[in-house]
Amino acid sequence: MRLDFTREDEAFRAEVAGWLADHLGGRFEPLRHRGGPGDEDADVALRKDWERALAAGGWTCVGWPKEWGGRGLSIEQQLIFHEEYARAGGPGRLGHLGEGLLGPTLLAMGTDAQRERFLPGIRGGTEFWCQGYSEPSAGSDLANVQTRAVRDDSGDWRIHGQKVWTSWARECDWIFVLARSEPGSRGHKGLTFLLMPLDQPGIEIRPIRQLTGGAEFNEVFFDGARAAAADIVGQPGEGWAVAMALLAFERGASTLGQQMHFTQELELIIQLARENGAARDPHLRGRMAQAWSGLRVLRYNALRMLSGPQDGQLRPEAMIYKYGWSNWHRDLGKLALDVMGADGDLREQPLAVRLLQLSALFARSDTIYAGTNEIQLNLIAERALGMPKAPRLAG
Repeated sequence: MRLDFTREDEAFRAEVAGWLADHLGGRFEPLRHRGGPGDEDADVALRKDWERALAAGGWTCVGWPKEWGGRGLSIEQQLIFHEEYARAGGPGRLGHLGEGLLGPTLLAMGTDAQRERFLPGIRGGTEFWCQGYSEPSAGSDLANVQTRAVRDDSGDWRIHGQKVWTSWARECDWIFVLARSEPGSRGHKGLTFLLMPLDQPGIEIRPIRQLTGGAEFNEVFFDGARAAAADIVGQPGEGWAVAMALLAFERGASTLGQQMHFTQELELIIQLARENGAARDPHLRGRMAQAWSGLRVLRYNALRMLSGPQDGQLRPEAMIYKYGWSNWHRDLGKLALDVMGADGDLREQPLAVRLLQLSALFARSDTIYAGTNEIQLNLIAERALGMPKAPRLAG
């Protein structure tokens, strides 16, 4: 995939930068560079207003087809948008899970009625989504889902069970849930993918306090909560295919925005090292150079992922991405704290340094959530390289 840009692309870059310069100010000025890793709780209400401002300007869902409210941008122009958004200090996107995960999944696998019902709220920043995958006994082993979906006399579904590590659940309107709908089924079989409103009887949300002091993660308990029959994506019992397609979209264009945030973190570390003298340490300089080169590898692999069909299939280049970025970012967090030295243990810091400190603390979880390192290596070996499956204990 080419890395150069046409005149049309550069004109588009100027359009994005100009709009952000005009709008990311005034009452939105406090949002600059906020809402990143470890800082997810920052001014949620104002960030929801920002999502609606983005939507009014036509800057949400930029890669979606035009007929469904997007701009239909090329990958090159999506990359430009994410670059300029990060450069301007655009805040962490609360609409990310709807825009980057569920929306593309509905476009690929949903019904027209589901697209007509849910896509406008995602694009307009008026409905926010969270993900109900992980459970206490089904984190990295997603196929071990135990949350149950039981059909009632009306044809709708009643959900019983628990999800955990659910990002932004307290701030969201809807949740997409993977549940076991066939009694006695095991593993990938007998699962159903459901869309559920969170504001209903039978759902309780409890925040989980994290190392950073925030509570982005939550537990979600289901005690007979309802999912409408029309709000099943795909067929009952075939939810695994939908869930895997969604995870493939997770490794889509939104990864470019993630990498731009990583770039800013690295630039801040380098600036801090120059200011406090840490840059004179040859070992730290070598680690900063290694971080820079690693980030370039992530960028090239992301472009390789995006140059192929965006059809919800997990290809080998996508399978290595989570393992690659999570280990890189964890190591970047260690580097940040080492550059800070003793100051890294102090909470009272200038805002930019405090945000870097929070990200370093949060990065300790990167190699655990969404599949531990060990699970990721098994997936790479078995699904990308075609190696024999690792022995598994009989349940």
